Amino acid sequence: MNLDSVNHFVHAYRMTPWRVQRQWIVTFLLAVITLAMVAALYLDVTAQAAITGRRIQDMTYQMSIIQQSNGDLETRLASLTSASVMEQRALNLGYRPVTTDEMEYLVVPGYVPSQPEILSAAPKPPVNLAGNPSEYTQSLLDWFDQAFQQFGDGR
Repeated sequence: MNLDSVNHFVHAYRMTPWRVQRQWIVTFLLAVITLAMVAALYLDVTAQAAITGRRIQDMTYQMSIIQQSNGDLETRLASLTSASVMEQRALNLGYRPVTTDEMEYLVVPGYVPSQPEILSAAPKPPVNLAGNPSEYTQSLLDWFDQAFQQFGDGR
């Protein structure tokens, strides 16, 4: 070996600790950057979930307010259309109750009032076990017996 190659090896050996130290620093920085990216992703997902949860809470609150308002309006409509209020409104408009002497019934020839349909359960057709295939009437033990017989016959 000549002197130049020995000096080259010595110089390379002296630079090696710096290279190892640089590799450790780069590896550590990559690990820190990776952890920071994972943490940022986790925070983003968590923030989106929190925002969506808050929107759901707001919509649920608005829905309960609308349902309460709807119930109030239904109650008001029921009180405005009650028999006593409607009678008072009719009297205020100049209407009065009809007497039996003032009533007239009109008979329309050929008119047949509609009859209500009577809804009843239709009779169920009888179950015909004889017409069903054997797969639907065969028990599990019968099926095993048949399978073992076929296996024994060599089919």
